[in-house]
Amino acid sequence: MPDNSDEIRSKTQRKKEMHELQALGVELVELPDSQLAALPLGDALARAVDEAKRIKTHEAKRRQMQYIGRLMRDVDPAPIRAKIDALFGQSAQETARHRRLEALREKLLADDAALTDYVAAHADADLQALRTLIRNARREQKEGRPPRAFRELFRVLRSLDAPAAAAR
Repeated sequence: MPDNSDEIRSKTQRKKEMHELQALGVELVELPDSQLAALPLGDALARAVDEAKRIKTHEAKRRQMQYIGRLMRDVDPAPIRAKIDALFGQSAQETARHRRLEALREKLLADDAALTDYVAAHADADLQALRTLIRNARREQKEGRPPRAFRELFRVLRSLDAPAAAAR
């Protein structure tokens, strides 16, 4: 038994933590493979999640989910939870970033000088590609077409902002 009173947890608290880890495991199983690849999972946990996706029978799936919960005890769940929250835009930082990028996109579409300022601040930005996307997005809006270039412009701005967000 540990000497430190901070490490003594009740059985109820330990069970609650295990249920939370198992619920996180359920979220992992529900994610598509493309998003799972971006998460910091260990080899054993990644294999267990893949196996759980293949299992169809209820009882076998329940046992596999318990196994995933047990594997989750050996992994720090905080980075996994943070990545999942970021994927679904649930974190406050991610929401604020999303709104900032949308406002930037609107500003770029409204004003040509904003593009010059943006490119000056982001040396790795491709000026020609951004101009083309802005021109196409304006044309789409004017003609009432589906916003393909409008969305692509957002994706480009998000990818250019990704290194800045990681540096913070």
